[in-house]
Amino acid sequence: MTKKRSTPARKPRTDALRNRERILEVAKGAFTRQGANASLDEIAKQAGVGAGTLYRHFPTRDALIEGVYRNEVEKLATAAARFAETMSPIEALRTWMLLLVDYIAAKHIIAPALNSVVGGPSRLYEGSRGLIQGAIDELVKRAKKSGDVRRDLDAFDLLRAVIGVFHVGSGPECQQSARRVVDILIAGSRPLR
Repeated sequence: MTKKRSTPARKPRTDALRNRERILEVAKGAFTRQGANASLDEIAKQAGVGAGTLYRHFPTRDALIEGVYRNEVEKLATAAARFAETMSPIEALRTWMLLLVDYIAAKHIIAPALNSVVGGPSRLYEGSRGLIQGAIDELVKRAKKSGDVRRDLDAFDLLRAVIGVFHVGSGPECQQSARRVVDILIAGSRPLR
């Protein structure tokens, strides 16, 4: 009996990655405007790809909805590292928290589509929680080390405060309120002098 050699997984082509990103961006907008029943054919058309390309990347509607959500979480998580490389610790934390506000607002808009996913959104949220918590933990740890924030600051408290704003209301005014809360939290996180 001859053993079959397993070939290493090929890295996706650049154009395939570009197509995937375009599909995800267009789908995010479509699900935000039209909900979970947005036309997949129309999403493919607006993304400038054929239906076959869309289905090759996302074989089902649920896979596309999950892909949109996971893509947003990954962007949020990788932004923390990018901000840490290019900004002061306190500014990186503030900028990331403002991005978190935008992410939560988008998540609330796309929530009806997420609710349609088999198994419900809680399965998706579980995986994202660790990425988001890890990102803010690192930013807070860096800000503590630099002396920009109080030593007793708990990163989870910051998350709770920002997320809590969205439990009180929704809409553009809620997003603006959450942005103000970020500035209040940053000011209140400064060490006592």
